[in-house]
Amino acid sequence: MNINSFSSKLLENAVNEFAKLPGIGRKTSLRLVLHLLRKDFTEVEQLSDAMLRLRREICYCKICHNISDSEICEICSNPLRDHTTVCVVESVKDVMSVENTMQYKGLYHVLGGIISPIDGIGPDDLTFDALEKKVSEGGINEIILALSTTMEGDTTNFYIYRRLNKYPVKITTLARGVSVGDELEYADQITLGRSLINRQLFVMES
Repeated sequence: MNINSFSSKLLENAVNEFAKLPGIGRKTSLRLVLHLLRKDFTEVEQLSDAMLRLRREICYCKICHNISDSEICEICSNPLRDHTTVCVVESVKDVMSVENTMQYKGLYHVLGGIISPIDGIGPDDLTFDALEKKVSEGGINEIILALSTTMEGDTTNFYIYRRLNKYPVKITTLARGVSVGDELEYADQITLGRSLINRQLFVMES
C-alpha cells in the first residue's frame, strides 16, 4: 500500500499526527492507527482521555522540577528520603534512570537541559538560580552532579561548581563507570548504580 495515498482523509490526518512523534515514521504511524481502528471504541477513548489528562493536569514539582501530579512530587514529600543530598540531573528521564538503580535515597534537582551554545541553550534557560537558592538556604550537605559525560555535560558541571563552591556543601560527581560521551538515560542500571555509590569529589581541572 502506498502510504502517501489514502482512501480516507480521517485516516491520513491520524497518520500524519502520529508521524510527528519522535522515532515514529509514516509506516509505523500507519500500523499504529490501523491497530487503534481494530480496538473497541472504549479502549481508544481511554487512551485519548489519558493523553488529554496528562497534558492538561501534569505539573512540575516546585522544589525539584520533576514531573508530578501535585505541587510537590512524591520524592520531595517523602520523609524517608535523605533531604540533605541533592542529585542534579539534566531531565526527568534521568530521574527515572537513577531511581531504577535503587541505590539512591536523596532528592533531585532537574535542570531542564544542559548548557549547549550550539543549540542556543545558555545558563538563563536552565534552573541554576533555583539550585543555588536551595543550597544558599542551608540544609544541603552534598550536591551530586549526575550529568551526561559529554562535553556539554562537563561544561555544565564546571558552571555549577563555580556557582556553588562558595557554599559549605560537598560537590561530588559520578565515578567514571559511565563511559565518556554517554548520556545518563542510556547507562545500564548496574553501571549507573555503581557510579553513584562510588561517586567522587568534583575537582576543577586546570
